[in-house]
Amino acid sequence: MKYIKGLDGLRAVAFLLVFLFHANFGYYGWVGVQLFFVLSGFLITGILLDMKRSLPTLTYFVKFYGRRFLRIFPLYYLYLFLIAQVAVVLLQNGIRRNYVEVFWSQYPYALVYAYNFFMATSKFTLTSQFLTHLWSLAVEEQFYILWPLVVFLTPVKHLKKVFLAAIGLAPLFRLGVLLFYQHASFKILGDANTAVYALPFSHLDAFAIGALLNLGVTFPKARTQFLVLLVAFPALGMLTDFLSTGIWNYNNGFGLPLLLPNAYKPVWGYSILNYLFVLLLYGVAYEGWMVRVLEHRWMRYLGKISYGLYVYHYAILWLTAEVLFPSVNPFLGAAISLALTILIASVSFRFIEKPITDLKDRWFPFKAEPAQGQV
Repeated sequence: MKYIKGLDGLRAVAFLLVFLFHANFGYYGWVGVQLFFVLSGFLITGILLDMKRSLPTLTYFVKFYGRRFLRIFPLYYLYLFLIAQVAVVLLQNGIRRNYVEVFWSQYPYALVYAYNFFMATSKFTLTSQFLTHLWSLAVEEQFYILWPLVVFLTPVKHLKKVFLAAIGLAPLFRLGVLLFYQHASFKILGDANTAVYALPFSHLDAFAIGALLNLGVTFPKARTQFLVLLVAFPALGMLTDFLSTGIWNYNNGFGLPLLLPNAYKPVWGYSILNYLFVLLLYGVAYEGWMVRVLEHRWMRYLGKISYGLYVYHYAILWLTAEVLFPSVNPFLGAAISLALTILIASVSFRFIEKPITDLKDRWFPFKAEPAQGQV
């Protein structure tokens, strides 16, 4: 895919939302993960379509998975190695022993990209900020396994139907999981809303709605739709919360807290959120919304290193607040954590990620052929 202005800036926005949420500033920050999912659906599908057009079957899969392996695995497993060393030091010095023991009990699930499935079980009661955020990377990796097969096996003329079917089926899957967890009595089952949030097929519509943008789908009056939905969605969240609980609660993200616990919002709430973000993505990519801000060199840089920022940030927030500066003002603590996260992610990108990622073009070279009629 050619470079599209503003997308690196959108990655930066998604990370900053998540960071503020994990730093306990901003109830809405968790939605940054949904923005990442929609972006991934758009970008990965574009790459896959280019490869499908240009490569034979075996080469298509070898080059896609090879290039993804070099981009994703080295940093992920480097982080798991480094955080394990931190945990050993904490344990040896008797610092937060219970927390470290929770970390070790959850560590194997992260090693095999199954942390999201672990979250759907009753064992997920105590969480580790060293690992919890990795659930979304597990979902992404599971998407990378499934989606190349979908794109390759589906004739291009039928892809739109398949993507629309995925968008329609995902809420039904979420409803099925919600009802099953609420009414089944298996001891292994955990919290219903957490399970809906963590399981991979719950987010199939996020990836599919982003993927649609590669097929020439347009959104009439996208700016108006986006602005109306930006106001109407929180209003609907508060109204449905009130109808469900009898309480007007303005302190829970205006009716849209993490896990969307009331009024069956896990079923329909993620669908609306994904549509909101595909409107934003469409506006930035095809109508140039906010490009001047999103193309600022700092926003582009943060977007460029956003994978490392996401991987490192939660552990750094915890270490800053609990070990390094436990008595510091929360605002200052968050600022220190953000600075440390940017520094560590920058070093990681410069000396580890980029040299390994550059091997993609040596080991799995790929140059897309233009589509018919495309300049």
